[in-house]
Formats: sequence, structure tokens, C-alpha cells
Amino acid sequence: MELFFKKPSSEARESMCRAALELGIPKISMDYVKEAELLIKTITGHEHVKIVNSGNSAVMAAMSNFNGPLILPDQGGWTGFKKIAEILGLEILYIPTNLGIIDIELLQDFILEKRPEALFLTSFAGYMAEQPVEEIYQICDDHEVFLVEDASGAVGDPTGNLCCGKHAHIIIASTGSPKIVNVGSGGFITSNNSKIFKNNIHLYKTLRASTVTCAGLLEEIQRASQIFSRTISACDFLKKELKFVLHSKKRGINVCLPTYHPKSMASELRKSLNVHGGGLITTCPRYDRINLPAVCLEIKNLDTRCIDIDNLTVMANIVNKISSSYNSQ
Repeated sequence: MELFFKKPSSEARESMCRAALELGIPKISMDYVKEAELLIKTITGHEHVKIVNSGNSAVMAAMSNFNGPLILPDQGGWTGFKKIAEILGLEILYIPTNLGIIDIELLQDFILEKRPEALFLTSFAGYMAEQPVEEIYQICDDHEVFLVEDASGAVGDPTGNLCCGKHAHIIIASTGSPKIVNVGSGGFITSNNSKIFKNNIHLYKTLRASTVTCAGLLEEIQRASQIFSRTISACDFLKKELKFVLHSKKRGINVCLPTYHPKSMASELRKSLNVHGGGLITTCPRYDRINLPAVCLEIKNLDTRCIDIDNLTVMANIVNKISSSYNSQ
């Protein structure tokens, strides 16, 4: 079994090289930006798009529109939410969750009591379990609360549940490594509300992405749906095969294994599941995964060409053997 860390496609790298050579030609450079923005509009369904230099820049651009307070999930969000809210001096309200998943009934009561301005969440709680984004959006919309979906792990969702402009007031995403749209840098923010962009013209100038990034996006976005679907299918397979899994019935792009010995188990898994060029294992508790002792298999980090049924079967057997020994202790 050979596992490889995800990297931009050869087509994306070639396009980025061409764009680098054309940096002195303003019209061609601007074409990369416009074409990439058009593709992002198509895939999100939002009217307005800005491509920025990182996912955290997209978070900052979104948060700069609010005075607070902001709701964040108590776990399974993105650490950048917390850090950037602190930088901007915004009050944070943490809503209790079911292992990262927001409870619809609790959300409504929470909003009525706290009167927040916006809710920031990731499409998948801790990358492991799909949030009920459409239902969350309806509640937020009814109470004039902005829903901001970080769709870094969900760009190209063929079901239309995630990264969908109908289910979020603002969509943000990272296109750095090793995301679904995997360019190595960059990100974007989209909305149907033009004020999100008009209020922060100078900020967007500061945060804008290079045309080289935009050239890579043009190629990678076209592969997003296929990469997303293959990653989801791989995690679905593993969740069925593995003995100890959290959120086993939920769509996700990683797999979380509860254990009382996360560091030791992670160390053994790393020796057995060697990934060329990067890592596969994350240990918990940690905010951007889950606040319990656990080990996450970051399937989203793998090149989709190596997550075939043969490799996944071998992986499942290895993980079951190791996790069983730790969960029996």
C-alpha cells in the first residue's frame, strides 16, 4: 500500500507557471482573475466573489463586516474563527453542540436569547460530520443572523447541500494545501449581498490573491466535484469497516477514532500508514476537530488516486488492529 499526500494537479501547476511568466501583461493577468471568479460564482451560486490570498484572509474579510457578537460552535469549527475574532475585538458566543453538530432547536433558542449578528461554522464539523446547513440557514435567515459557511472541505458538493449560495449568506473557503480545491495558497469569499464587498474595498485590495493563484484555481475548481465525491466515498467505506468511529452515519472527509490513548495510538498509526509527502494523522482533543481524546484519519489530505478500494481495505485492517488493542486497554 502506497499513500501520497495531495498536491495540485499537473494541469494546475502548468497553468500557474504560465501565469507567472505573464505577470507583466496586465490584460492576461486580469483574465485569470475574472475567469476564476466566474467559475466560483457558478459553483457557489452567489452573485459576488472576491479571491483572496488565504482562507484566513477570507475569514477576516467576512468578520470585518460585523460588530458582534458572533456565534461559533464549541468544537469542530476552525481555529481561525477564534483568532481573527479576537484580533478584531469581536465578542464570541460558543454554542454547545453534539460532538460538533449544531442542534437546530437549541440554535433557535440561543439566537433569541443572545441576539448575535452572525454564525460562523464549517460545512463539516471537524471535517468529520456534515452540518445541517440548510436548516441552520433557515433559522438564521428568519432571525436576521448572517450564516457564514466555511466550505473549504465542501467545494463541489454534487448534492448541493454544502457550499451552496441558497443555504448561506456568505461562503468562505481556503484553497491552500491540502483542501478540496488544492492550489497551495489562496481562498475566496462569496455572497449575494454586495455590501459585504463595498464596505471593505481597501481591505480586499490588501488581501487579494495573485494571478498565479487564480490561474491554478481555474484548473482545480473544475476537479472539485470529483475530488470531493471520491473523498466522501472513501470515508464512507472506512466508517463502515472500522470498529470504533464517531459520526459513523454522517458524511465527512476525515474519520475520527475515539481512544483513551491518542498520542500512543497516533504514533503507531503513523508508522504503519506512511504517507509520502505529508501527514495523515491528527490527535485530539483540539477545537478544530473534537474536544475528546481521539485520533483522526485525514483522508482529505490524500491524493484521490491512492484511495482505491484495495488501499482502503488494507488501511481499515491496519487501523482496526491498532485501535482494537488500544480500546481494549
